[in-house]
Amino acid sequence: MHSDSLRDQFIERRIVLGRAVAATVIVLATLAGLSARLLYLQVTSHDHYQTLSEENRIKLLPIPPTRGMIYDRNGVVLAENVPTFSLDIIPERVDDLEATLDELGRLVALTPEELARFHALRKRKRRFERVTLKTHLTAEEIARVAVKRHLLPGVDITGSLLRNYPLGELTSHVVGYIGRISERELQEIDATAYAGTDHIGKSGLEKSYESQLLGEVGVQQAEINASGRIARILETEPPVGGNDLHLHLDVRLQRVATDALGEHTGSVVAIDPVTGGVLALVSHPGFDPNPFVEGISHRDYAALRDDPRVPLFNRAIQGSYPPGSTVKPFIGLAGLEKYAITPLQTTWCPGQFKLKGSRRVFRDWKRGGHGHMDVDKAITQSCDVFFYDLAYSMGIDSLHDYLSQFGFGSPTGVDLPLETGAVLPSKSWKQGRYGQVWLPGDTVNAGIGQGYFQTSPMQLAYATAVLAAGGKRLEPLLVARAGDQDTTPGDADIEQIPWRSADNWHRILEAMVNVVDKGTARRIRTDNYRIAGKTGTAQVVSMKQNEEYDETKLEKEKHDHALFIAFAPADDPRIAVAVIAENGGHGGATAAPIAGRVMDYYLGEILGMFPLDPDPESPAAITAADTQPAQEAAD
Repeated sequence: MHSDSLRDQFIERRIVLGRAVAATVIVLATLAGLSARLLYLQVTSHDHYQTLSEENRIKLLPIPPTRGMIYDRNGVVLAENVPTFSLDIIPERVDDLEATLDELGRLVALTPEELARFHALRKRKRRFERVTLKTHLTAEEIARVAVKRHLLPGVDITGSLLRNYPLGELTSHVVGYIGRISERELQEIDATAYAGTDHIGKSGLEKSYESQLLGEVGVQQAEINASGRIARILETEPPVGGNDLHLHLDVRLQRVATDALGEHTGSVVAIDPVTGGVLALVSHPGFDPNPFVEGISHRDYAALRDDPRVPLFNRAIQGSYPPGSTVKPFIGLAGLEKYAITPLQTTWCPGQFKLKGSRRVFRDWKRGGHGHMDVDKAITQSCDVFFYDLAYSMGIDSLHDYLSQFGFGSPTGVDLPLETGAVLPSKSWKQGRYGQVWLPGDTVNAGIGQGYFQTSPMQLAYATAVLAAGGKRLEPLLVARAGDQDTTPGDADIEQIPWRSADNWHRILEAMVNVVDKGTARRIRTDNYRIAGKTGTAQVVSMKQNEEYDETKLEKEKHDHALFIAFAPADDPRIAVAVIAENGGHGGATAAPIAGRVMDYYLGEILGMFPLDPDPESPAAITAADTQPAQEAAD
């Protein structure tokens, strides 16, 4: 028994010793591992982990730049930045987002549209970025949130600048508006350039000059405390504000043109033929751009979208209308320059025109005809038969090539987005568009600005300005200066239409003067200055061969469009105007007086070339002080 007891004690000692050795090895190995890890963290990877630690404590916060302002030629503000307070949430710092939104809903009024917009923005941003929940907080709402702010981690009240358009509808199609960056735009833009801002130009000058207006984002290095709030600012790189835009446009003239249109749906475009500057650009009706900045409601947008007058459509640059008789001076000039007619050559007008071998009759607006017509009389009296014959003798391709020099059929290059080129027809155009051959009757219709011929108000105004400037092609521009950059073209940049004879241009000019002095636009004749103009009446609906046009039997939307082009003073042009009054009837009765008011005001009041009627209801009574917001004027 004694020997067995000794053997058991020996075994137990060996077991205890083995366990002690194993434990010692494990402890030493663990200490060695910890030491190695400590060496790795504190020495080898010190710089890396120090940076991560700093990033947990220090945030780089973007500082959005102040968007550039937009002014008219006299310094009247068309687009500004107004201070406002918004309710923002940083999702990363909110434990229960829905509970936080419920609590905020008891403090401020939150609409379904605001909540939907918040969630849409939140999905597009990173969790540590601010997301705006509500803008335009009132003083009472700010106070209610401030009282409970300590119970709402991640919620903050932020002061910012909000885009505002003080003239509303008056300049809506010129200035345009900014809006929230969409998902598609987010994929296309430089995210760094837009850090800290949710808005981008959507239409008008806001869109076409986005890169100039935006500015450059700044950066703020901030120390964040344990609750996620900024403890102190370590370093700041300030943003660079966007460039201001100064326009050629004069809002006084813009208001006169809008008022002159009255209830007519249509457009007025006025250009300075000396500089190419766009003095007025009206598309009526317009719209209030301010609701689009933070997101227009579905109901309000549907009202604009479904309005039969289509207020969101910029008729000045996107509208497409038959130019009617307003193209006759250009076609007459083409005939003279191309030797198709001579200045004294006459054409007999019996009141209708027939193509050889065809039964179709092309009627003149004057049933009994005009008799013998030369180019001067044909323009003055707007004789259709003369231009039927001239167009047919020249051929459509010859007409196309000549008229294209005046900008017909192509975008003018005005500094607005989405300008259309309308249609200057030709044989190849019809074949490509419809897969059909060109017919002689198509040429005859084009001779009086009908058929396939389409133009926009901007194209008409541009062509008129080129004619007024003696063939100088100046790109029409709304912006005169962007920041320190002047947009005025140099002499080397100005193209000149080559004249075969300057006498031809003078003959057309005098014929257009006769239109106002003794022709179809004589109701706007004035002793203050000479006007060179041309009326136009464009058919909206086709008439049967023997059917007479009677507007009293047609709905308003089927009445003819009224058109007028003009420049003045005829001997030293300072303004070129194009007017289209949709379904306005005759150009001489409707469109010409509109242009007359615009030219009177610009030459008399703005340039001071002659005194205007002091009647308080006349355009002369409208001054720069009248540039109040459109909604106030409407009241």
